[in-house]
Amino acid sequence: MQEQKGNIIDEKLNKILSKIENTEIAEYIQLVNNPRRMLFINFISGLARGFGLAIGFFVLGAIMVWLLGRLAVWNIPVIGDYVTEIVKIVMEQL
Repeated sequence: MQEQKGNIIDEKLNKILSKIENTEIAEYIQLVNNPRRMLFINFISGLARGFGLAIGFFVLGAIMVWLLGRLAVWNIPVIGDYVTEIVKIVMEQL
């Protein structure tokens, strides 16, 4: 009876141990204990986020300018004048 309980506990502990090993906690602890590597990884990820943000903003801005240009061509009475002014201002800045 005691042996069965011991075996069951051993099996459960082995399952828990394998799950902990699969979560890669050891690698995370090594990363936390190495501040230079952590700073380097965070720096690179920050550069990637900033670059992605700049590219995304550029693409969305280009799409908006294109759409405003298309609206200006359609000559919608009220909106057309405002859109034409905005497109002129943007084109002057380019």
